Amino acid sequence: MIILVIIVFSLGYLLIAFESGIKINKSAIALITGVLCWTIYSLFSADKTLVNLQLTEHLGELSGILFFLLGAMTIVELIDAHAGFDLITRRITQTDKRKLIWIIALLTFFLSAVLDNLTTTIVVISLLKKLIKHQQDRLFFAGIVVVAANAGGAWTPIGDVTTTMLWLGGQITTTNIMVKLFLPSLIALIVPLLVVSVKLKGLIAKPLITELTEKVEISKKHQLIVFSSGVLILMLVPLFKMVTHLPPYLGILAGLGIVWVITEIIHQQKEESIRHRFSVAQALRKIDTSSILFFFGILISVAALQSSGILAELAQWMSTEIGNLNVIVILLGLISAVIDNVPLVAVSQGMFNLTNYPTDHYLWEFLAYCVGTGGSILIIGSAAGIAAMGMEKISFFWYLRKISLIATLGYFAGAITYIVQNYLVRI
Repeated sequence: MIILVIIVFSLGYLLIAFESGIKINKSAIALITGVLCWTIYSLFSADKTLVNLQLTEHLGELSGILFFLLGAMTIVELIDAHAGFDLITRRITQTDKRKLIWIIALLTFFLSAVLDNLTTTIVVISLLKKLIKHQQDRLFFAGIVVVAANAGGAWTPIGDVTTTMLWLGGQITTTNIMVKLFLPSLIALIVPLLVVSVKLKGLIAKPLITELTEKVEISKKHQLIVFSSGVLILMLVPLFKMVTHLPPYLGILAGLGIVWVITEIIHQQKEESIRHRFSVAQALRKIDTSSILFFFGILISVAALQSSGILAELAQWMSTEIGNLNVIVILLGLISAVIDNVPLVAVSQGMFNLTNYPTDHYLWEFLAYCVGTGGSILIIGSAAGIAAMGMEKISFFWYLRKISLIATLGYFAGAITYIVQNYLVRI
């Protein structure tokens, strides 16, 4: 059974990678792969009830992620419909590719630490569409945004879902993780940027004014209201989670409701045709729902690997056969480029207990860094990458050719930085 599940998962993974060649949408492949993995697991399992309970448990977690993604993307679309991003793009006048990519990358890095890497990726890629006309230029910037978002999310408890898991599990504390991982995470971004700076040349072309803003005049007051309320809500979602201990998707859905009410009030005196252009219904139509289904298919496939015990066996084998913590954690980070980092961290929390590895232990800090930044090595290795893949139609092999190598260099540079930093602190 285990071999068959691995074969199906691997085949699905390859078909997604070859999407441009086989001309079949990756979302369809991801959904079929996920269902097949669970079907095989169920058919070979003696306890069908347990399988259904496991599936229901995973579905609860995954639906939370999907609703969060849906809410965040809708808020971003509403801001975009009201030309809210123009308030930022007007201030970014740089057209030199080298200088602009540093500005965008550093903005993403610090914004990701305050929001989270998924929300930040959605926001920044929406900004890129306003800043860069040609898609090939935009693709390259989007690839760097994925690296920057994952690096920025790794050093704060609210920046990445895996860091949040370790924080809520009592494995790390806020101040300590920020102090210990800031430099390694920054190095994981700086190294790719230095490599990119050598290659990038020329100026970027800016897009023309959008059709929407040509047809309908939007007052600066309304721009500012929708933009500030939308961004404020996105920033308050982590606070909502910390205060209420409820999942983030409830915060984002409540926020969407608030922005929805604000936009309804703003446009209530206008004609129906104009009100419709700025409505939530129109924003939902513009969202790429196929990318959300792709996200679901990938995560439900990985959930099958977790429930069937494949990930636990892999972790146990690494612990027994390898032994060295540095090597194990670095390998887990590399594996997170293929398998979602959430189940990897969940398995690690069960494999390494707090008795032997107490709060703020070297293991937990290094694990937060590696699984957070390791997902940048492949486009489907992180939520940020999957979101970028859907929004900009980035192909697996394009990312592999253009971004994976420099992301890997940054990953190992940051890992070495953390190991050396920890050694020097102990002296």
